Amino acid sequence: MSKECCGPDTAATTDAPTQVVPLPPWWTDRGLALPVTSGLFLVLGYLSSWILGADSLSAALHVAALTSGALTFVPDTLRHLTRGHLGVGLLMTIAATGAVILGHIAEAAALAFLFSIAEALEDRAMDRAKHGLSALLSLVPETTRVLRDGHVHDVAVADVHIGDVLVVGAGDRLATDGLVESGRSSLDTSAITGESIPVDRGPGDDVLAGSVLGSGSLRVRATADGTDNSLTTIVRLVHEAHLQKGRRARLADTIARPLVPTVLVVSAVVAIIGSLFGDPDVWIERALIVLVAASPCALAIAVPVTVISAIGSASRLGVIIKSGEAFERFGTIRQVALDKTGTLTANEPRVSRVETADGFSRDQVLAWAASLEQSSTHPLARAVVSAVDQPPTAANVEEHAGQGVIGIVEGNHVRLGNVRWINPGPLAEVASAMAADGMSIVVVERDERVVGLIGVRDDLRASAAPAVNDLRRDGVSVVMLTGDNRATATALARQADIDQVFAEQMPADKADVVRRMSEHAPTAMIGDGINDAPALASATVGIAMGATGSAAAVESADIAFTGHDLRQIPAAIAHARRGRAIMTGNIALALAIIVVLFPLALFGVLGLAGVVLVHEVAEVLVIANGARAARLRPQQATAPGAQPVPSTCADGCCQPTTANGRTALNLVEP
Repeated sequence: MSKECCGPDTAATTDAPTQVVPLPPWWTDRGLALPVTSGLFLVLGYLSSWILGADSLSAALHVAALTSGALTFVPDTLRHLTRGHLGVGLLMTIAATGAVILGHIAEAAALAFLFSIAEALEDRAMDRAKHGLSALLSLVPETTRVLRDGHVHDVAVADVHIGDVLVVGAGDRLATDGLVESGRSSLDTSAITGESIPVDRGPGDDVLAGSVLGSGSLRVRATADGTDNSLTTIVRLVHEAHLQKGRRARLADTIARPLVPTVLVVSAVVAIIGSLFGDPDVWIERALIVLVAASPCALAIAVPVTVISAIGSASRLGVIIKSGEAFERFGTIRQVALDKTGTLTANEPRVSRVETADGFSRDQVLAWAASLEQSSTHPLARAVVSAVDQPPTAANVEEHAGQGVIGIVEGNHVRLGNVRWINPGPLAEVASAMAADGMSIVVVERDERVVGLIGVRDDLRASAAPAVNDLRRDGVSVVMLTGDNRATATALARQADIDQVFAEQMPADKADVVRRMSEHAPTAMIGDGINDAPALASATVGIAMGATGSAAAVESADIAFTGHDLRQIPAAIAHARRGRAIMTGNIALALAIIVVLFPLALFGVLGLAGVVLVHEVAEVLVIANGARAARLRPQQATAPGAQPVPSTCADGCCQPTTANGRTALNLVEP
């Protein structure tokens, strides 16, 4: 760890960890060897003086203690000094040297021991916080079985590429992300998503790297390389977060960085002025005590150890936070805006109903729609494509975010999209009935004539309503944003117990709603698609569903949620709030130590030994307090897998209003 004033040295850690190094037990940790040796010599020195009266032996033991402790920070201090960096280690080096010159070898040894042991404990706390992240890499096996040329081969995971077919047996871990081609099994994804209940996966389902198969076996076609998948993405994102500092970290840096030269100047002034009007020996010693008392050791580590601990443990909830600043903002959230499709819903859409205009068949409408949807990234497109075995080839396909898709199919100009973009015309009443039944409507138009409607249903996630209730219990208000029509939005909102909905929203409209919400109170936006990217970027905190989902959404977001159980979101917000409180407490404690110790040192109330003891004990307390941020409190949500209980909405309780020219719906509890 760097001995500079502003926390850990990240210069040497710009690359994400590539292997897991086990955290050794404290009694075998080499980083503690010299500080412990220094402490033993220090104690033996005091005992030899108090019990045996052997002052020479005591002095020799104290010199050994001083040397052992100083070796942990003096070399680094001198190296940083040659580069023009002034750090806390420089203050300790000057104080120890001055104490030796004044003949206070025991005090110098005590300073070296306490500072070295505090630094070693700090390093270990940081290593422990980072170890949970690095341990994620152990979830990927070193080798896996791949089907090539009709034979199964054991290959290194690094040699797995997109398109390879993995043969995964019971108890095996998946080497990379993929789609199940054959077989069916339950997968334990708890280490990646934070969800304790195994999920069933069969042909066509996606699976994540690091998941563990239960019974049975699967053949999985890789959709990501072995070295670039959802798990490595998680590790990279969290590692990058460790290298970025939040507002409180920058605040601590802003205070700590100028303190080092300021302390040097103040100590020099105390020594010079005191020597002019009093005993030079007394005031030089007092200047050294002031130098130790005002050292910002605890302040420098107050935030980093907390941020790293908290972000690392948040990944166990399936919440991957990209930066310390995002973590701090996450802890301020008072409003949450939820996208509907793929966020509140299970993202397993299916075609429920097809209505056609006169002269057209169901198969024709589905085939034309599927031909365009093959290139679409919208979640509903998957349902349409899967409903057709061999759709015709489309040309000149263009996707309009939040509206639909256009292209040429079999020589005809085909357009499909939502009811705002394409008027259902003669099928308007049917479209309204389908929407009231909770379906998302896709209107299909050929050569400027409406030929049919496709009703796609994406059922609500079982965790949606409990998650909304958990957020409300914690004082967080919830709204739903959707591009769907008002009737469909109403049906889903009732099931999810959401009492405010903004329906028929274009991407720009979603961003505008979120921006206005953020101006009123800190707001998190949760979404998964390209059309959510503007809103994610506009929020106080943007949360993308899935680290390997829409690239635009993940890029625009501050946080990636890799799980499916939305109840992890309120748990993560509570975790972030607790982390912010710990940060604030650490900064206050670190500043209080300086404020209290400085006058006591200046007026001679405390000697060098007393100041050193209080100062280093305070640093250990700050480290221990920051490490508490790694703990996750038990979730208060209902048990995983519980079904939501739909709320009721009596006739007349749903009162439509308008906001910014778009439909807003307030569902008032009767």
